[in-house]
Amino acid sequence: MSPTVSPALDWLATAVVLLDRVLHVKYVNPAAETLFATSRKSILDQPFPGLFADSGPLAALLHQAIREERGFADQDLILVPTGQEPLHLDCIVTPVELPQAALLLELRPIDQRLRIEREEQRMTQHRANRELIRNLAHEIKNPLGGLRGSAQLLERELDRPSLREYTRVIIKEADRLQALMDRLLTPHRPPNHVPMNIHEVCERVRSLILAEFPEGIRVKRDYDVGLPEFRGDPEQLIQAVLNIARNAAQAMLGARATTAPGLQDRGEIVLRTRVARQVTLARRLRRLALELQVIDNGPGVPAEIRDQIFYPLVSGREGGTGLGLTLAQTFVQQHHGVVECDSQPGRTSFRIVLPLR
Repeated sequence: MSPTVSPALDWLATAVVLLDRVLHVKYVNPAAETLFATSRKSILDQPFPGLFADSGPLAALLHQAIREERGFADQDLILVPTGQEPLHLDCIVTPVELPQAALLLELRPIDQRLRIEREEQRMTQHRANRELIRNLAHEIKNPLGGLRGSAQLLERELDRPSLREYTRVIIKEADRLQALMDRLLTPHRPPNHVPMNIHEVCERVRSLILAEFPEGIRVKRDYDVGLPEFRGDPEQLIQAVLNIARNAAQAMLGARATTAPGLQDRGEIVLRTRVARQVTLARRLRRLALELQVIDNGPGVPAEIRDQIFYPLVSGREGGTGLGLTLAQTFVQQHHGVVECDSQPGRTSFRIVLPLR
């Protein structure tokens, strides 16, 4: 019989194990079942050290923690489950006072810890960059208005049409910069959640890409038709996926323009949907999530900007604004999801993961 524990432990991304005073397992959460590749039923009431090879030192530390009523942390614990590969773990042991449990173990794979740290660092950097760019955009907008107004006044005073062409250039470029500043300052409105299907997003993006690039790009479907509906903002998600797909199409057409005819196949984008299980999003373990991949066979993201592609104003394309992926990341994060990129020449995959209820 498991001790009385909070149901919230079942939803933690961290593996949690409760042991009694003789180190028998009294509770494991789903994350621990996944970590040890076994079921709760098969390990309940079993000696915890007996689940692993060469666990004598760990058993001694656990007994000491019970005896002294003092916890400990081990940031480089190696456990070898029977018949499996070694697990490199962060481990925190805390004495507890429950009817049938004396120790609480929190276990997290080190690679998971590093991934979470990278995600948090990326989100922190993203927020800092957005704030910097927004402040800069505010400072630029004010002189732009004065510049455009002065050019309009000057144009009225000029008699020669040839001179007016110069003022029109000033006005046109001021308007272009104004539009760029407006995009940088777009307010981050919260998503308008409605019941929706991800394939409606994919089909809309597919039709827009085929209309914008009628030659040289084909868009393939690879859908899991069993995916359930979820609540999201269709406009934001369409824009996020469209920005990624449009970047892919532009990169492939740009590569073809610099390649001798006949040496490169037609550009291809694949929209792939799948169910993802036991996914950690924003430090929460999600039993079910939606995974959408945008895969292309283009030249890949340049190595020198691969780690900064989601930063504002970073672009691998001449003339690009560097805002498309930034906005895509913002919209996905507002849905409590993540977007990741894996790129090499000939295959680039952007992976969007969104939680399902």
